[in-house]
Amino acid sequence: MTEKFEALLLTKTETGQAVAWTELSDADLMPGDVTVRVTHSTVNYKDGLAITGKAPVVRRWPMVPGIDFAGVVESSSHPDFTPGDEVVLNGWGTSETHLGGYAQFSRVKGEWLVPLPAGLSRADAMAIGTAGYTAMLCVLALEAHGVTPDKGPVLVTGASGGVGSVAVALLSKLGFTVHASTGRPEEEGYLKSLGASEIVARQELSAPGKPLGRERWAGAVDSVGSHTLANVLAQTKYGGTVAACGLAQGLDLPASVAPFILRGVTLAGIDSVMAPKAKRLEAWARLAQDLDRAKLAALTTTHSWKDAVTLAEDILAGKVRGRVVLEVA
Repeated sequence: MTEKFEALLLTKTETGQAVAWTELSDADLMPGDVTVRVTHSTVNYKDGLAITGKAPVVRRWPMVPGIDFAGVVESSSHPDFTPGDEVVLNGWGTSETHLGGYAQFSRVKGEWLVPLPAGLSRADAMAIGTAGYTAMLCVLALEAHGVTPDKGPVLVTGASGGVGSVAVALLSKLGFTVHASTGRPEEEGYLKSLGASEIVARQELSAPGKPLGRERWAGAVDSVGSHTLANVLAQTKYGGTVAACGLAQGLDLPASVAPFILRGVTLAGIDSVMAPKAKRLEAWARLAQDLDRAKLAALTTTHSWKDAVTLAEDILAGKVRGRVVLEVA
């Protein structure tokens, strides 16, 4: 690897935090048995929180943000990887306690890495990113709890975002009738192009609701939380399952036990950060198999990694549609 390389560095200040592009060296990298030359990364909601400091994501200072990346193995003492291998990383505390993907090089534990699935490019992998991988974990959870297309429609909340967009595309490809909830009515055409058959206005779900409502959905993928998740649970059909993976509206869950004890609804929590490797390999294999590449391209925009700071503000403001790929120089 080169003697010096570029990275986006977050530092703690008396008034909060500072962010700046800087030069690092091999000595600055953290312990690990695989060094990766990063070629692509992405911007997730969590990246936006870390870069802006609007939530206490970072727990080690200074920090390179970026919760995922794709790249090529530069050097390795791990038995599963050799130089030249193409790899993907999602989570494992990168951008929190371990230097993340907004750098030209990263050193990590080999057990954190997933081989790039056949048929996917590194750019594809970051078009999917942690958001898309999380969406696949949600779909796997729905399948594991017996949610099938014949049971009725499935709802996706936050549908215009990264998780939501990929979830809509995946569920549609798998034969589900997909209802997409969004606060951006102008995105109706976009969501229907991904496979949604019906658009649900955000305000139908985002205000305080009743403990139980009309049974509408056999399952749901929720990236919003708070009142939205409570209302989704209250309107899930008997025996249905809701996969919860986000908190865009809030951390709280102002719900009752009624959906669980009167309708047998299951609330499945989805954690993408520390998911075991077997589950990661399953999710990525299914993404390579089940995600329509044309739809992936349609929901993706590509930027220079130098746009990361601006994009972090945009994603928190709800201005980012779908997925963003960052090309690392």
